[in-house]
Amino acid sequence: MHVIDVNIPQQAYKIAIASSGLDRLGEWMGELQLGKKVLLVSNPAIFKQYGERAIASLQSAGFDPTSCILPAGEQYKTLTSVQKIYNAALEKRLERSSTLVALGGGVIGDMTGFAAATWLRGINFVQVPTTLLAMVDASIGGKTGVNHPQGKNLIGAFHQPRLVLIDPQVLQTLPAREFRAGMAEVIKYGVIWDAELFAQMEQSKRLDQMRYLDADLLQSILNRSCQAKADVVSKDEKEAGLRAILNYGHTIGHAVESLTGYRVVNHGEAVAIGMVAAGQIAVALEMFSPADASRQDALIQKAGLPTQLPPGIDIAAIIDTLQTDKKVKDGQVRFVLPTQIGAVEISDKVAEEMIRQVLQKMAVEKSNDRASTKNE
Repeated sequence: MHVIDVNIPQQAYKIAIASSGLDRLGEWMGELQLGKKVLLVSNPAIFKQYGERAIASLQSAGFDPTSCILPAGEQYKTLTSVQKIYNAALEKRLERSSTLVALGGGVIGDMTGFAAATWLRGINFVQVPTTLLAMVDASIGGKTGVNHPQGKNLIGAFHQPRLVLIDPQVLQTLPAREFRAGMAEVIKYGVIWDAELFAQMEQSKRLDQMRYLDADLLQSILNRSCQAKADVVSKDEKEAGLRAILNYGHTIGHAVESLTGYRVVNHGEAVAIGMVAAGQIAVALEMFSPADASRQDALIQKAGLPTQLPPGIDIAAIIDTLQTDKKVKDGQVRFVLPTQIGAVEISDKVAEEMIRQVLQKMAVEKSNDRASTKNE
């Protein structure tokens, strides 16, 4: 078992990474002096697979759990779904000492956290992430929220969990596409913070499916990614400065996600596209070497992730959507740009024309690729 401390002034908490940890959920929550009532939020597929074990563990530790099941998918990350959690909380008569447990991926975690932040002006919240993406990113750091029709995560609150419990064994049932989506966030940590992690991944023959990763690499990916997120969040909980580096790849990524209605590319795929774009912008600004940009893009491709825009997406619409991004400051879009593998800077000096040129290149190459495969 590996434990990471997230040292946030108001409420420090632990990330516990433990094989078969799901069966010890009740035991670990029991150490936190929480009220007995627990509402476990999940989606149908995850609950079917892991719900009973989580509920049994809570019951054996003396908790009184019930469940609330929400539909799966980013398109359901709305206030309507949160309303269902509120209804279940009311029915269960949750109190300020009660706890919401999120059992699922990033969507379930974001919504459950937002419900916990706002129900009775804030109740306890525990994250039990079941996807790689949620384990290394979404479950840590207290960002919660839902989407607005005009953009991703525009409605939300900072609300830290009391515990994050990561059981690597649940990844064995994760679909390959979801695994690859999580790898995008892992590669992000390599580029922004941890050159050693980046190098470890370069050594691996394949990164596109979990079965190709040796156990040590998977452990290293989980430990180092969670440590990176914990380090950054501990230094800057509310994104006053440093924490913004975690948005690497997310500026253009979020625009691509929302413009395709969350149905064409998933979050990790969009972040991969955004990282390629940010790398190219940094090269154009002479901040980042073409060789390092190639290393980044090669790793993204090794993880089976896209490096080009989805067909048919309107570049003007992407640039337009950037203006409604949460990271805009004084009307300027702020980009996280790499300076070398393991280090980034934040810049609001990126001209619209440069963004357009980089995106056009990422779109044009796509059609050429398709043409060349047809001819082969």
